[in-house]
Amino acid sequence: MARKSTAAKIRAHITKHPSERAAEVAKKFNVGVPYVYTVKSQMKKAQKNEELSERVYQAGKGRDRAAWQTVAVMSSSKPLPITMEEPAADPVNHPAHYKVGGIETIDFIEAKKLGYHLGNVVKYITRADHKGNHKQDLEKARWYLDRAIERA
Repeated sequence: MARKSTAAKIRAHITKHPSERAAEVAKKFNVGVPYVYTVKSQMKKAQKNEELSERVYQAGKGRDRAAWQTVAVMSSSKPLPITMEEPAADPVNHPAHYKVGGIETIDFIEAKKLGYHLGNVVKYITRADHKGNHKQDLEKARWYLDRAIERA
């Protein structure tokens, strides 16, 4: 069985204890407070992506005009600029396996507006050769792709 990352443990803890202060969470998991804030920020982004994906899904099913307008507004923003400059090494915010090829996977996912499920497919595929367990990452990518197909 795969071990949970520190970020995954913190996400689970925050989910169970949403009102706990970041400093208390940081102390429990022996990490810096900025790391906890980064995890919280990623959780909020994932929740927004999931809510948008659900809204798109429901709009497609019910032809909900308001939902489609929301999607149009969300997708009309300018794409994020992508640079080929490699950020400084940072195992929390910019791990080496995320920077292979000169572009961080998250920048590609956001530029293409892939959403939660397809974003994870791209994430697991792009890092499969660089993180240690090629087959497991490809299986995770398949799992997210199957979920996206089920919702389509």
